[in-house]
Amino acid sequence: MPEAAMAEVSKLQKERLAGQRMLVIGPSWVGDMVMAQSLFKTLKGQGAGYLAVVAPAWSRPIIERMPEVDEVVELPVGHGQFGFSSRRALARGLRGRFDQAVVLPRSWKSALVPFLARVPHRVGFTGEQRYVLLNERRILDRTVLDQTVKRFVSLGLPDVQARLGGFFIPQPSLRHDEQNLARLLASHGLGERPAIGMMPGAEYGPAKQWPLAYFHQLAAALVERGFEIRVFGGPKDKPAGEEIVSGLEHAYNLCGETRLEDAVDLLGDCQQVVTNDSGLMHVAAAVGTRIQAIYGSSSPSYTPPLTDNAQVHYLALECSPCFERNCPLGHTNCLKQITPERLLAAIIDGA
Repeated sequence: MPEAAMAEVSKLQKERLAGQRMLVIGPSWVGDMVMAQSLFKTLKGQGAGYLAVVAPAWSRPIIERMPEVDEVVELPVGHGQFGFSSRRALARGLRGRFDQAVVLPRSWKSALVPFLARVPHRVGFTGEQRYVLLNERRILDRTVLDQTVKRFVSLGLPDVQARLGGFFIPQPSLRHDEQNLARLLASHGLGERPAIGMMPGAEYGPAKQWPLAYFHQLAAALVERGFEIRVFGGPKDKPAGEEIVSGLEHAYNLCGETRLEDAVDLLGDCQQVVTNDSGLMHVAAAVGTRIQAIYGSSSPSYTPPLTDNAQVHYLALECSPCFERNCPLGHTNCLKQITPERLLAAIIDGA
């Protein structure tokens, strides 16, 4: 499309969104919710007057760190649950409040709330026979929209512009809370040394997890060089954290000891982080910390850290990426062949 015609399309889109009250049905994973901020920035940049996000309760602390979002609407349904009555009750409370809705997940149930809330314009990708629930159904061209964040942002653009690709993607940026950070540093005895964060977890499965022995070896080398180690994760990552910090001074296992909003502030205070392809990787990227991102079964082309301050460690073996939870070949060489020495050198170079 000629540049003049594209400029006219963008102008018309801004006129269409100006002052509009937008409802976004958000995703169900930490990393995806962080990446969704790129869409929120796009909508507000085009003049949307009010932006509400329907999301699981756990995601509120993350969304509340996004200045573009005016309201968080908690979805009282667990991950994987249908919960029709709960969705219907929620929709009743939203009727008459919104002009347009953007549905990010591709499931049938995710499109129910804006339909039942009678939002006049409802856009999302085709999937699971959502012909009635959505009145603007987009075809997902995976060759153009080859990243999750591109797919999210495209739904906030005119269809003709989205199909051409090459559009601007704003990077996520979460707000810091300096008072909360000061409280956390004092309560956990942190901050005596420059901090390196480590995130050993990966919700999807072991094929995305760098060996814990490598994390431990790297942590020991960093402590010896004057750094403090902070291991982040949920309660189920606590044993992994213990293995990493075992026998080390100035190394702290914070897995299960902090809230999600606390992780935002503590990660923002780290000089660098070493992380698997995980939700917390995207949080760290959004607070501006330098990222040392390790990819195994997944691909940095599909879900890269959305920051200019990152170094990706990916071997691109013949069997990679397989996108499997467990290594189909049983060796996980895509991770094991990324050595602690490689990460240590990258951290020292980036310090």
